[in-house]
Formats: sequence, structure tokens, C-alpha cells
Amino acid sequence: MGYERWAAAVAIAAILAAICVIIVVMYARKKRKFGFMDDMEGHDFEYFCADLLRENGFLDVEVTKGSGDYGVDILAEKDGVTYAVQCKCYTDAVGVKAVQEAYAGRDYYDRMVGAVMTNQYFTAPAVQAAKKLKILLWDRGYLEGIMEEK
Repeated sequence: MGYERWAAAVAIAAILAAICVIIVVMYARKKRKFGFMDDMEGHDFEYFCADLLRENGFLDVEVTKGSGDYGVDILAEKDGVTYAVQCKCYTDAVGVKAVQEAYAGRDYYDRMVGAVMTNQYFTAPAVQAAKKLKILLWDRGYLEGIMEEK
């Protein structure tokens, strides 16, 4: 009886290990597939995001000048709605400052919607601030999703 339990436990452990390997392999493939985003310089990422918006039906997409952009990297329009977009190509999670920049830039450029696009994800405080300030958050998962649709 003890041997049977031990054999069952070993079998379950082997199945769990196989599942973990599959998950790691799938994550690595997805990371490689979209890993090019992580290697971009800030300005290159802004142009990449602008192209992505164009490919997804945004019009009048304009990358703002580098300095003095008041926290906005891209101005665009879709379906009569105007957008001010802040782009962040980071190695870590994006914090509240990016949300504040999009908020200020949205008002400065008199746009209807503010958004932050990133190759990463957002911190919990950034998500809370975005909800309060009504700023859209387009994270890595969102970007990968729209790239996979194409």
C-alpha cells in the first residue's frame, strides 16, 4: 500500500513537472516572438507604437518632438475620438509618473482620451491612478494581442 501511494505521488510530480516545462517553453516562445520591443530605444518604441496605432485604424497619428512634449509622445484620432499617448519602453513595471504625464498631456493638447502604452506592465498604484484620472493603460499583453491579430 505504501509503495502504491509513493508511485502515485511520483507520477503526479512528473505530470506537474511536465506542465511546468510546457508553460516555460510557451512563455519563452512568446517572449522571443515579441522580445524585439524590449531592445528598442525610447524614440524607436514611440515610432513603433505610432505604426501599431495606424495599423489598427488610428488616423492623423503624429509622434511629438522629443523634448517639451508635455508628457505625450503620440497624438492620434480614431472614430472621432482624439488621443494623447505616452509611450514607455521599460525593463520594469511602469509607475504612476507615466499616468500623470498622460493626464497632463491630454489636457495640454486638448485631447479627449489619454493613454499609456508600454512593453511592460503597470504597478498597482499606476492602475489605481489611471482609474481615478481616466487614463487608458495599454500594457505588453494588450500590445501583443493586437500584434497577434495582424
